Amino acid sequence: MRRFRFFAGNDWHTPSSGQYVDSENPATGEVWALVPDCNSEDVNRAVAAAKAAYYDGPWGRMLPAERGRLLRRMGDVISKHAERLGEIETRDNGKLPKNITPSLKPDAWQVDSFHYYAGMCDKFEGRLIPAEAPDMHNYLKWEPFGVAGLILPWNSPLGTLIWKLAPCLAAGNTAVMKPSEQSSCSTLELMEILLEADLPPGVLNVVTGFGPGTAGPLIEHPDVRVVSFTGGTNGGRAAAALAAKQVKPIIMELGGKSPQIVLPDADLELAVNGIAAGIFPAAGQSCISGSRLLIHKSIIAEFTERLVQVAKKARVGDPNDPATQIGPIANRPHYESVLKRIAAAETAGHRLLLDGRTACRERGYYIGPTIFADVPNGSDLAQNEVFGPVLSTEAWETEEEVIRTANDTVFGLAAGIWSRDVTRAMRLADRIEAGTVYINNYFNAATQSPVGGFKQSGYGRENGWEGMRCFMQTKSVWLATDPQQSDPFAD
Repeated sequence: MRRFRFFAGNDWHTPSSGQYVDSENPATGEVWALVPDCNSEDVNRAVAAAKAAYYDGPWGRMLPAERGRLLRRMGDVISKHAERLGEIETRDNGKLPKNITPSLKPDAWQVDSFHYYAGMCDKFEGRLIPAEAPDMHNYLKWEPFGVAGLILPWNSPLGTLIWKLAPCLAAGNTAVMKPSEQSSCSTLELMEILLEADLPPGVLNVVTGFGPGTAGPLIEHPDVRVVSFTGGTNGGRAAAALAAKQVKPIIMELGGKSPQIVLPDADLELAVNGIAAGIFPAAGQSCISGSRLLIHKSIIAEFTERLVQVAKKARVGDPNDPATQIGPIANRPHYESVLKRIAAAETAGHRLLLDGRTACRERGYYIGPTIFADVPNGSDLAQNEVFGPVLSTEAWETEEEVIRTANDTVFGLAAGIWSRDVTRAMRLADRIEAGTVYINNYFNAATQSPVGGFKQSGYGRENGWEGMRCFMQTKSVWLATDPQQSDPFAD
C-alpha cells in the first residue's frame, strides 16, 4: 500500500487532518494507494508557497527566456520518466499504457507542450497604441496573474495537467494544482519527477482531496488570482460561482454531447471506423467523445449494421494486457453511474443494438461498446452526457433538420461531419455550434490548436496562443513624453 503526501514549496507534507482517500485500481477494484485529504489549512500552505515564489522568489522576476529554458528542462525530465508515469496512471485510472507512455516520449505532441510554450515565453511582445493626444506614448503589456489554481479531472490527469501547466508557467504564473480525488497519484508522482528540473521552490504545488474541502478553499483563496477548471458542467457551475464571489477569472473546459453527422455520400468504411475510434477506445471517458450519431435516413440501416460489427470486435480487458483495446471505467462511482444510464435507456424503450454489459466481470469496472438505435433527440440519452462507451443513433432527412438537431443541446464542445463533399461539409461546419469541428476525422489534437467549448461546455481556451493568453492580463501604460500639466482650476 503506497501512501502519498501533498506537495508544497518543493517539499512533501502530511495532511493536517491526518485523513487519506483510498485510490482504487479500476482494473481490479482493489485499493492500492492512499492520497491526502487536504483541508483549507493545507491549501493555505500550498498557496503561500506559490505566492512567495512569485512575489519574493526568483520566479516573478525571471526573464521570459529563462522561464523558457526551465520549461524545456521540464519536458525533457518528463520524457525521461515516461514509463514510470504511464505505469502510475494506468494503475490509478485504468488508461492503457499504449495511450499514455508514447504521448510523454520526446517529440510527442503532449509533452511537446512544454517545448512549444518554452518558445513562446519571449514571443509575447507589447503593442503601441496611437494615442489621440500630443506628446503621449500609450503601450500595452501582457502580464501574469500571479498564483493560478488548476483543477484537474479524473479521466486524463497527466494530459490535462500538461495542457494547463505549460502555458500557465510560460505566462509567468506559479501554480497550485488540485487533481481529482479519484486519480491523484500520477500528478503527485510527477512532482517527484519534476524536482529534477530544479524549479524554484513554490512554483509547483499539489493539494489533493474532495471538491468542497480542497477545491473550494483553493478557488476562494484571495491570493489565487485565476482558476483553470476541467470537469463536468455541474462542477464547472459550482467552481464559477465560487470564483464569481471575488470577480475572479476562470477558464473552463466542461462536458459535451458531441454530434457526429453522417451524410449520405460519406465513405462508410472511413466513417464507421472514425466514429468507433471517436468514442470507444477511451471507454467514452472523454469530454469530446462523439456520442450522438446522426445518420442520413437512406443509409442508416447499413451504417449501423457495419458499426455494430466493428464495435463487437473490440477487446475489453486489463489495461496491462497488450491485446486489450478498451480498458476499465476509471472508478467505481462512475462505473455504477454508466450502468444505471444504460438500464434507464432500456427502460425508456430505446432499441439496444449492442450491449456492453457483457464485458462486466467480478473484479474491475469493465463495460464494452454499447449502441442504442432510434433515440429521439429530446430523450435523456441524447441530451445528457454519459461519459461512457454508450452511443445513441438517430436518423435525419434534410440538412436543415440535422443542423437543428445537432445544435439542440446545452453543450457545444465538439462535432464530427462525414462526407465526400468537402464544400458541403464546410458549410455545415460553419453552422455547428461547437468549439471544435472535425471533418472526415475525429479526436485529433495539437499543442498549437486551441480547445474549448461553446454554450455550457465552457469558456476560455487551452492550447495554442489563446491557451497562454488566458493566463495573462492586459496592462495599459500612458507615458507623457513632454510632461506639461497645467493648473486644472486656473481662470
